[in-house]
Amino acid sequence: MRRISMILAAALLSAACTGETGDDSPEAAAACGSEIESGLSRWADAGFSGSIAIGGEEGFACLASFGLADMANGAPNTDATVFAIGSVSKAFTAAAVLDLAASGALGLDDRAGDLLPGLGGPAAEATVEQLLLHTGGLSGSHGTDHEPLDRDEAIAAVGGLESAFAPGTDYSYSNAGYTLLALIVDERSGTSYRDYMVEEILTLPSGERLGGFWDGEPAPGGPRALGYEADGLVAAATGDFDGPHWALEGNGDLAMSAAELAAWTRALFAGEVIGAEAVETLRGTVFEHGDGATELPGWVAVDAATYGVEVLMSAGGGGDTGHHAVAAWLPETGQALAVTSNTADITAEELLKAIGPALAAGEAIPVPEGHAEVDPAELAAREGAYVLDSGGTLTITATGEGLEVAAEGADAVAAMFTSADHSPADVETHEAAVLALLEGASEAGREELEAAEDEFGPVTGVEVAGTVVEESELRTYVRFSGPEGTGLAWYALDGASVAGAWLGAEPPAFTLVPTGEGAYRQENLAGAGAGLRVVFDGDRMTVTGPGGTAEAVRRA
Repeated sequence: MRRISMILAAALLSAACTGETGDDSPEAAAACGSEIESGLSRWADAGFSGSIAIGGEEGFACLASFGLADMANGAPNTDATVFAIGSVSKAFTAAAVLDLAASGALGLDDRAGDLLPGLGGPAAEATVEQLLLHTGGLSGSHGTDHEPLDRDEAIAAVGGLESAFAPGTDYSYSNAGYTLLALIVDERSGTSYRDYMVEEILTLPSGERLGGFWDGEPAPGGPRALGYEADGLVAAATGDFDGPHWALEGNGDLAMSAAELAAWTRALFAGEVIGAEAVETLRGTVFEHGDGATELPGWVAVDAATYGVEVLMSAGGGGDTGHHAVAAWLPETGQALAVTSNTADITAEELLKAIGPALAAGEAIPVPEGHAEVDPAELAAREGAYVLDSGGTLTITATGEGLEVAAEGADAVAAMFTSADHSPADVETHEAAVLALLEGASEAGREELEAAEDEFGPVTGVEVAGTVVEESELRTYVRFSGPEGTGLAWYALDGASVAGAWLGAEPPAFTLVPTGEGAYRQENLAGAGAGLRVVFDGDRMTVTGPGGTAEAVRRA
């Protein structure tokens, strides 16, 4: 796995975490803010496919996923989608080594050859600290990523590498050096390398295990994203390599969701993965690059003079998985960020490089090349009421940033519905539960009916008006009818309980942002996966989403 150059993540962390709405609910805390989501959605249109997670001690401030985990089957990336994290795995290997050092099982000044029987050549002379900082002098590769390589073969291959310089005198990034560290963990931990990683490094004090190995066991728990090469073909390594795995062990073997990576990063520096003294050792074990960047075990620290705030980063990708990943930690705020991607169009690194400078300057996220803003006159030309064949209406109003769509009628709302977290069956179940509630057979139902009659007058009929996802929850709209007219309300249920309700609601509205001439997508991508596309052709509006395609014609 190759190393990815440092990127500007501090700005994204600070900007995205200011998008909170004032709602203290976990669902609201995970929303990235409308401006951030709107900007990121355009990068998704341009080709970014992956996930972003930002969190701190109080939980996640931003979770968002874009694009497809499986293009052939249309499966979207979600907050639970697993990605190979490539060289970010080195941060985990370094944590294991520092954990063993804290327990006295090894010392940072110990020579590798003294810790690992059978190791020869220049590698034997490098100390643990030098291997952690890529100053051991190892030159060359001990094996290609998915080459079958057992433990003895790996020791022999690493021992056969030449030296580019005397250990400790210079810097040269080395995958082999981190596989050597994994071999030392395997030798000195009293258990196997993989068992130690799972039991001591991937598992938090709460008992929650974060991620696993891309190939072999134990594997991550979530659904996997396929990687895609520049030509659109599926990347070769899909996680089914039987091994033995020592070509990648320690240097690029782990996989997890972006949310898990962000959670682990925060837990690491909070002293929950390794002890506080081991974290201090991590922060104090350094090689100065001399350009505002400092090498740490598994991380690179960029000083405040460079970006205005200190940031620790680890990045990886470029191997045969087709995945890229970035993790970042801001000591000043205690916040962690993770970005993962599974296509070559726009990688995690490229996304942050593109949007970081603007965020650092307090400017809006730039529009990707070829995805410029549509002229206001073009937006105004789309205004009007578009009627579906089934009778529902989509009313378009131009705004400064795009188009607002008000959906009236269950069919119109269904046409605009998109969610990676809720299936059509979930919607059907929720709508049936809301109707059952409003039959008034339960005490809660009678209370809701009484409140509706206080608002709208006597109720003689209740009709579903569609279901949407807002603030990560299903909200079913219903229209009450009676002798005094009609009224609209929505209900969100948590099992049999009412989690939220709003009487006198406006029809659900969706914001569309332009992606090209006559083409738009839904702005809010929280939980929306691949999102929803809308194309205008004269007086015809075509909506394409997870539920299929619907067409509406502008009313004369």
